Amino acid sequence: MKKHLYWLTLMVFISFNAIASDDSDRAKIKKTARLYIESQIQVNSKLMESALDRRLAKRTYWTNKAGEEIILESDYEIMIKVADSYNKDGDRFPENPKIQIDILDTEQNVASVKLTVDDWVDYMHLYKNKAGEWKIINVLWQFHNTLKHSSAVSGS
Repeated sequence: MKKHLYWLTLMVFISFNAIASDDSDRAKIKKTARLYIESQIQVNSKLMESALDRRLAKRTYWTNKAGEEIILESDYEIMIKVADSYNKDGDRFPENPKIQIDILDTEQNVASVKLTVDDWVDYMHLYKNKAGEWKIINVLWQFHNTLKHSSAVSGS
């Protein structure tokens, strides 16, 4: 009987630690996604640097002026510049921006996240490095108003 109680206690302890670790990771995942968007709102590239992996690949579907379908791509360096310039005049976000972070799935050291903000949605892939930090390595995004995904409409 004591042996069974020992094993039951051990299993409960291990399960509790796994749940606590999962909660901690979920909080860190959400924090990383928040740093990504806050860096743009606050015009702070240091926040962006802390959220991204240097091999970041960010993409979106677009239509160019000729009506051809293209994939626009951004990388780590571009996103650092975006953090320092996108909201420089303070007019890209409302006073209280909508920020919704949904963790879609996690599996040990990887996670999939949906970040919804006022004008767009980002689907992100993150990984946890050896230091226990969560980093964004992939982003696929789109404006809520998909008409903005045309150079003919946006002037880009």
